[in-house]
Amino acid sequence: MSYDPGALNAALAAAVGEDAVLIADLRVAFLESAERHLDLMSRARSDANWELAAWRLKGLAASFGLTSLMLLADEAVEAVPGDPRVLQRLHGALATLQQG
Repeated sequence: MSYDPGALNAALAAAVGEDAVLIADLRVAFLESAERHLDLMSRARSDANWELAAWRLKGLAASFGLTSLMLLADEAVEAVPGDPRVLQRLHGALATLQQG
């Protein structure tokens, strides 16, 4: 699965136009929110908490049209809480998005 950091920039530009400062602020807000959801997933000890955090991450990704991240979050819903492979892939996806 590939992660295109440019997709986030394109979604933000489509939403707010050419305002570079606003785009940068929204980008930071998106990444911070995604990191919080991922942190909740890493600390989840029950299926319900894991699934809720994964669904929230999926919804956040959907609101910005990040289909690769949506699919990965959807896969996480089906995984066991704390699955290290899932968490590693999600961390990798967010790291790639942060580079853009």
